[in-house]
Amino acid sequence: MVKHGTGAKSKGIMRKSRSILTKNVRDRGMTPITHTMRHFDEGDKAAISIDPGIHDGMPHHKYNGTTGIVTGKQGNCFVVAIKDGNKPKTLIVRAEHLRKV
Repeated sequence: MVKHGTGAKSKGIMRKSRSILTKNVRDRGMTPITHTMRHFDEGDKAAISIDPGIHDGMPHHKYNGTTGIVTGKQGNCFVVAIKDGNKPKTLIVRAEHLRKV
């Protein structure tokens, strides 16, 4: 018996992210310029909320919903310290993907 539809498994960085990286129907279109102009100071708490319309400075979708502390600025991005389980990590994320907490 021959099995059909058993192609090679996807191993890309965006795999299993269809629901996370799609906008709500009401939010489709261009992202407001005010999202780009958001400012965070060192020590501010920020939640990672990925904006799928902007690919620059986007963290891995596994960190969507994570809360961390802004520790600095690097170019147009902000350096955010988070904990992945018990392991401390730093992410470099653009302002469009961050929200103040």
